[in-house]
Amino acid sequence: MADTTLLLSLRPEFAELVFTGVKKVEFRRVRPRVQANEWVLVYVSTPVQALVGAIQVANVIECSPASLWRKVRNDAGISRRQFDEYYVGVPTAYAIVLSAVKRLPEPVTLSRLRQVWPDFHPPQCYRYLKQFQTSLINC
Repeated sequence: MADTTLLLSLRPEFAELVFTGVKKVEFRRVRPRVQANEWVLVYVSTPVQALVGAIQVANVIECSPASLWRKVRNDAGISRRQFDEYYVGVPTAYAIVLSAVKRLPEPVTLSRLRQVWPDFHPPQCYRYLKQFQTSLINC
């Protein structure tokens, strides 16, 4: 078991695409420290402000933005224009390829997260949680 768990912050529109299976890759400008079969927690930003589920990593792709688009365009869930805008000026692009998604039966709201973990701050993009912190979220 990993010492840390990745907590990603997604905008509501992208989270919905992930959990409905339209978007099967999550794009990142910095390589996340995750490996195949690990689960990643998903926090949805404003206006939802809640932990809504988890995604399982199939693998992480690292290559040029142009090459990445050729590899994942059918599973991107976004337009080429959105993709290009996200990676402008970046020589290396990363994509977390998803093997499974799980939506929580009820989202864990920001206020609830702060009840069980008083110093919880939602990530701007992502953050790593230590095992004891992850156990606090299992509420």
